[in-house]
Amino acid sequence: MDVFDDLIRGVRAHGSLFGSSTLSPPWALEFVDGAPLTLCTVVGGAGWIVPAHGPPEPLRARETVVVRGPATFTFVDEVGTRAAPVACGEFCATPEQGGTRHRLGWADDDGGATTLIVGAYPVRGELSRRLLDALPVVLRAAGGGTGDAVLDHLAAEVAVDAPGQQVVLDRLLDWMLVCTLREWFDRPGSGAPAWWAAQRDPVVGDALRLLHAEPAAPWTVAALADRTGVSRSTLAKRFADLVGEPPLTYLTHWRMTLAADLLTERETATIADVARAVGYADPFGFSAAFKRVRGANPSEYRRAASAVSNA
Repeated sequence: MDVFDDLIRGVRAHGSLFGSSTLSPPWALEFVDGAPLTLCTVVGGAGWIVPAHGPPEPLRARETVVVRGPATFTFVDEVGTRAAPVACGEFCATPEQGGTRHRLGWADDDGGATTLIVGAYPVRGELSRRLLDALPVVLRAAGGGTGDAVLDHLAAEVAVDAPGQQVVLDRLLDWMLVCTLREWFDRPGSGAPAWWAAQRDPVVGDALRLLHAEPAAPWTVAALADRTGVSRSTLAKRFADLVGEPPLTYLTHWRMTLAADLLTERETATIADVARAVGYADPFGFSAAFKRVRGANPSEYRRAASAVSNA
């Protein structure tokens, strides 16, 4: 298990293909539901993504963008289009509107239509929040590579009506999202977080994988160095240089992220249960560490999270 695996594992499509729109200019689709992540891919044609905050981004054939919410955004035929916006959100795919194959727009006899496929992703929990925090408002992946193969499958599946279609579409959208994020993280100058490049280092990458695979283990820098086959001083310096913080500081922050999700997802778990799950034998030591990192003790955090979810 690597860092990216952990952060993206909670980001899953589930009935998320809420629009497959065939459009002829002028058009303006306004995505109003404020999804945490929205994937937009153009099978053919072109248009512009216009975020609520930030400059417009061109979207050409076989390109994909991911838009980070909760702000809304618009997909238009051209910047300054004269078209009145058509509101689109999660209810674009209700059964009475045609389910996942609902189409918005107009037929185009000239063969100049733009076909847009959209998937909205719910993102829950602090693990996935760390992924969102690493992303810009709009990120774009150029066509080509693995993403192109996924797009071919996705376009073919949208065009048919077959048993199990929703499951297939969900998994293809997940695949497309992972391909898009990896391509963006790998791009020079993308601003990817330090842990992304650090994963490829033969020493630090191994250390990160160990911390993520066994977060509750009684790690010391010496034990981690022994498992990675280097000296304690070499690991400490290399880890801090590449990740931006010492190994045990990184581990504490990661444990508190896991604990935050356990506190909200397992309502019957006691504070001691959560403490043990993330490597603390003493719940008081855990509570002190949690408050230091998260700004509230575990009980306060759980109450505040419950109030937000019930609002």
